[in-house]
Amino acid sequence: MTDALRPDPEDSGSNLPETPDLWAQKAIKDGANKTRAERAHRWEREVLEKLVLATVREQRAARRWRIFWRLLWLAIVGALIWNFSARELTGVARVSPHTAVVDIKGEIAAQAPSSAESVIASLRSAFGDPGSKAVVLLFNSPGGSPVQAGMINDEIARLKAKYDKPVYAVVEEACASAAYYIAAAADDIYVDKASIVGSIGVLMDGFGFTGTMDKLGVERRLLTAGENKGFLDPFSPMLPEQRDYALKMLEQIHQQFIAAVQQGRGERLKPTPETFSGLFWTGQQAVQLGLADGLGSLDYVAREIVKAEDIVDYTQRDNMAERLVRRFGAAFGEAALQALRNLPALR
Repeated sequence: MTDALRPDPEDSGSNLPETPDLWAQKAIKDGANKTRAERAHRWEREVLEKLVLATVREQRAARRWRIFWRLLWLAIVGALIWNFSARELTGVARVSPHTAVVDIKGEIAAQAPSSAESVIASLRSAFGDPGSKAVVLLFNSPGGSPVQAGMINDEIARLKAKYDKPVYAVVEEACASAAYYIAAAADDIYVDKASIVGSIGVLMDGFGFTGTMDKLGVERRLLTAGENKGFLDPFSPMLPEQRDYALKMLEQIHQQFIAAVQQGRGERLKPTPETFSGLFWTGQQAVQLGLADGLGSLDYVAREIVKAEDIVDYTQRDNMAERLVRRFGAAFGEAALQALRNLPALR
């Protein structure tokens, strides 16, 4: 029989508050703190790894660039040494008698390979070498600037008088206009029978678009201070007095050209009405007109005329080492370059 006043065992704890599990809460809190600590530690480790990897990559890149620049400078020095050695080996003919040659090829103009500066420097080296018995100008040029040609012509005359060495001109493909201006300073001129020689004249070319401008309805607005400042403007009409002035200027330069040819060729020249008209001739015709002295190549002149078969090229040319030195501006390379310029190469 159940006591009505005694509480039911099943119901005795149902209305009492639960006792908190402090150990479980502490374990959960410790686990959360441990997780946060592990995350912080892992983040620090990842950051350190990234920094280390970045430092390593940077060091590797810096090392690669150091190796690259060292190899590059080694290549430059090696090229200079090789070039110097090659020229020394081929320069043995400097001690023995030889024929010096200077190329005049392409357009004769400032900043061109056949500029007055380059050709004159080559000529001075060729004349100044005690082993050179004669200097040969090897031509393959359609002409160019009369100013550059006149400078070279004058320098040839000065060097001939100073060193008392003969100068010969040998024409390959062409020796026309300003190129013949230079060749006239030689003692003798040798050509191939099919060479192009002559063109003793001066020109000034351009275009005029005044008619086209009128048809298109385009107005040329040119403001000048000085009535002739717009002289030779292609979009403005040429006045008669300006045309006469230009023709007089060209005629003066033409007479300078003619005087140089007459002085150089002397009595060998057989002038005709067309000689100074700007026409050009084959090498065979040039010999008949007295513009050339005979048929012959560079080897023929060296062997039969100069009597020195060894041919040494004094032409100044930019080689790979010189271009690299100019590119990177090495001071020691520039000094070596100046020394190398004075060394010829055996052809």
